[in-house]
Amino acid sequence: MSENEDLSAWGDALAEQADSEGEDASAEDPWGDALSEQADAEAAVEPDDVSSAAFDQLSSERGDGKNKVDLDVLLDIPVTLQLEIGRAKVSIRNLLSYTQGSVVEMDRLAGEPLDLLVNGTLIAHGEVVVINDKFGVRLTDVVSPQDRIKKLK
Repeated sequence: MSENEDLSAWGDALAEQADSEGEDASAEDPWGDALSEQADAEAAVEPDDVSSAAFDQLSSERGDGKNKVDLDVLLDIPVTLQLEIGRAKVSIRNLLSYTQGSVVEMDRLAGEPLDLLVNGTLIAHGEVVVINDKFGVRLTDVVSPQDRIKKLK
């Protein structure tokens, strides 16, 4: 049974029910009339009256130079740069006992390279240098993009 026939049947059934109860169908239950009208209107529409939507053809052009993305927009996005010498887990009791001159033991050996993280993602390894009385980092090993993607998964 099609949707139009189903709606029409519901409308007729509701109208019959109202007639059998001896009351006016349109005054008591307008749903029966509305469903019948809707079914009649949908049945009157012929399939030839319906037109299909027209869409442009999609193309698989890549890198033709005409539709280049402007990467300058991305160059001004701020990121967080972190240098990590190492990590240590300590209890609150030990943390509160630290005073000036206390030594916190890290999980890395002396001379081991530090990690350079950008927004929490490891990008490179490096070593601390001093230039004109300021600290800096000399990058010794940059993580390849393939390795960074593997770590994300």
